[in-house]
Amino acid sequence: MKRRLAQLEKLRGKRLREIRVRGAQELAKLSERVFGTAELSDAQLFRQIDPRSRNGNGEGSAMLILERIRSSTVGASSTALPFFPSLACRDEVSSIIKHRFPEERRALLESAERAIRGRFDLLGFNDLSFGDPIDWRLEPTREPTSGKRTPLVHWSKIDYLDPQIAGDKKVTWELNRHAHFVTLGQAYWLTGDERFVAAFVAQASSWMDSNPPKLGINWASSLELAFRVIAWTWAIYLFADSDRLSPKFVARLLKFMIAQGRHIESYLSRYFSPNTHLTGEALGLFYLGAALPELARAPRWRDTGLNILLEQLTRHIRSDGTYFEQSSYYHRYTADFYTHLAVLARASDVGLPPEVEERLSLALDHLMFITRPDGTSPLYGDDDGGRLLKLNARAANDFRDTLSTGAVLFDRKDWKYVAGNAPIETLWLLGPQALASYEQIEASTPVETSRAFTEGGYFVMRDGWSHESSYALVDCGPHGSSSCAHAHADALAFEYAAEGRTWLIDPGTFTYTGDTTLRDQFRASSAHNTVTVDGLPQSVPAGPFGWERAAESRVRAFVTDDAFDYFEGSHDGYERLDDPVTHTRSILFVKPDRERELPSLLPSFMVVRDKFDARKRHRYALRYHLAAECSAMADDNAATAVDVAGRELSVTTFGRGRTTARIEDGWVSRCYGQREHAPVALFEAEGDGPQEFVSFITPRKTCRGGPPWAPLVEEMKGASQQAGAATEGRPYMAYSMAAGQARDLVLIADRSDEMMHNQLTAKGSMAWGRFIGGEFKRGCLIGGTKFKIANRLTLNFPTIASCCALQVEDARIEITIHGATRFDLSFDTPPGKIVVNKSRFDPSPGSRALSFALEDSGWKLIHED
Repeated sequence: MKRRLAQLEKLRGKRLREIRVRGAQELAKLSERVFGTAELSDAQLFRQIDPRSRNGNGEGSAMLILERIRSSTVGASSTALPFFPSLACRDEVSSIIKHRFPEERRALLESAERAIRGRFDLLGFNDLSFGDPIDWRLEPTREPTSGKRTPLVHWSKIDYLDPQIAGDKKVTWELNRHAHFVTLGQAYWLTGDERFVAAFVAQASSWMDSNPPKLGINWASSLELAFRVIAWTWAIYLFADSDRLSPKFVARLLKFMIAQGRHIESYLSRYFSPNTHLTGEALGLFYLGAALPELARAPRWRDTGLNILLEQLTRHIRSDGTYFEQSSYYHRYTADFYTHLAVLARASDVGLPPEVEERLSLALDHLMFITRPDGTSPLYGDDDGGRLLKLNARAANDFRDTLSTGAVLFDRKDWKYVAGNAPIETLWLLGPQALASYEQIEASTPVETSRAFTEGGYFVMRDGWSHESSYALVDCGPHGSSSCAHAHADALAFEYAAEGRTWLIDPGTFTYTGDTTLRDQFRASSAHNTVTVDGLPQSVPAGPFGWERAAESRVRAFVTDDAFDYFEGSHDGYERLDDPVTHTRSILFVKPDRERELPSLLPSFMVVRDKFDARKRHRYALRYHLAAECSAMADDNAATAVDVAGRELSVTTFGRGRTTARIEDGWVSRCYGQREHAPVALFEAEGDGPQEFVSFITPRKTCRGGPPWAPLVEEMKGASQQAGAATEGRPYMAYSMAAGQARDLVLIADRSDEMMHNQLTAKGSMAWGRFIGGEFKRGCLIGGTKFKIANRLTLNFPTIASCCALQVEDARIEITIHGATRFDLSFDTPPGKIVVNKSRFDPSPGSRALSFALEDSGWKLIHED
């Protein structure tokens, strides 16, 4: 009764359509429980087949359908219904795999052999056993799972979110998606060994015996049914030419596919989980309609699935290409959903509006930009661990096969560059011709290195696209969407890779319902590269897929330049405290001078500035989660990480008071259900009132012809220059980082303070200058009005410029201005050329000062002295 009252309470304030849909679903559940359900009879199956495709009885009609499928995979007659292009090219696909993908072939056959023996690699678990014979409702005993076995009752009576009832139901569901049926089918294609067919028939029959329609946990989620019918559809096509597919078995398989299709249609997640649950279910219906057109409901299922996918397209994929639930793994799911839709629609001669290709291209662009230099992808937000279709054993955080398939479909040179060599998955999906087309695409590096995804709130910084580039991904977006089910408390967190090595990571997800404590631990603020206040999370969880309170983030600035990228943002997660605290984070991502490639130049590095507006005393903890392959040590206010190859990364943090570093134990999960120990560099401090911390994240760089070295970071006291006298205190901070002939100066203050150290003077919130052998080469001013290099040159702005980049080389001065409409430039020696935002100016030989103004047509020189 309490459960029914809670469900009725949820209907308060709902629209009439939602009440009608939810009401119909509740009535359907009640009817199923009262009157029961049963497997379709042969006569009922016969009536479920279009009259034009019937042949005597249910079994005869089933075999007629199988014969049509067989003709499309063996011989590929022109009248056969196309499905995925690869399935019409068995001999050629098998030959290509044998000669070009021997390792993938070996791994696939090994996986198929284990599946015959009832041993499975699922999510982050290896060699799982569900008993002999397979117990399809069991969650095997394996951390964090608990060995639970759910009862064979009506699916609506099973509280699968309760770990005491279902353990971690995802492990059970993953087996029951039957991805291994596809693996068995692939193995049969490659070898012709009938043992793989026999295993499929035996296990599918066992599943149908153990999971009668509507009974048990495997009918509880429409999304799981959708994934299962997709796997079954592929299996039928892969096994079609085997004589082991008897009329009785094929007829029964069709009965269960029809039952699952009807169940999906009745219990679409329009309001329960209108995310990848809904789009995945819609794709399942479209699959059934496109692959089995002989079924009477096929046209309706195809149209329903297509309409939902089109309706949800612009909601799920924003105009900047990001996925609305703030999860990279579910983003990948969505890209795969719409990729499969595009391929199936082409094969079935179904026209799609141009917006499908446009949004899918945007989604794939985002996948390209977030790809790390080592080819893996960050797992921000929840990681589901599964795949729409598992055609190859691939690391869960490697999304490049999705990019590869997209590159073929849309002829994208940049996606191919990031995807690399053609993967076997593209061959299985699109066939030999597509693989040949991929090889003919001339790969080229993406035009941009850095990009702001403003709607999603993700900011990518990188200094290049090679495997030795440096990269950062900053999160300053919405906490999630609707219930924020797959969000993490990760406002202002970031990842970082230096010279190809991923160092600072998002630790992932590990579990949903298997362990409540671990679920909250992995999505807490302390599990991300951000700052906690008083040991509290920014956002407060409420159950495994809900939040009691969610932080809101705000982007303040993002600037990208050839020499650096700059980000600034804030969040209100700690404004809920009795003494409200606002956290603002700025990141300066300095890029190496790759044009000169001097061994003395500093590598790419990051400066992270964390400001906290507060009145009272608080405890602050800055965490930097390191990759699992690292070891780490701490000393005073610095931490050093070392990987197995001997490469190093140092993090040095300065604060207004004493900041101490230590290493704590952490976890990294690179796939759902799997976790590894990993070190965390923790910096702690306490303070009254406003606080500020500046962290330098610097890799150790290998110099050509010499030993590797790490730059030395030093903090120097600053003094404001007002009325010619120095005031006491610490109005600004100055940092020097030197290595060989190179020295970088970083000055940090409030916008009103003037900062001066050695050759660099500035007025603003941050300034950076790089000097080689004592000569200024390049730098920037953030949020300021003045930038001066000794007595050589001075830039002055009448109003605050959001950003100004400056580079000096020989007799050339190059300036890039953001957020200003006027500035003055003075110098001791006139340069031969001045470039302002790519517009060239040639000053007179005797000039000492120039004034510029921004007009409609661009920057203009308005005065010269």
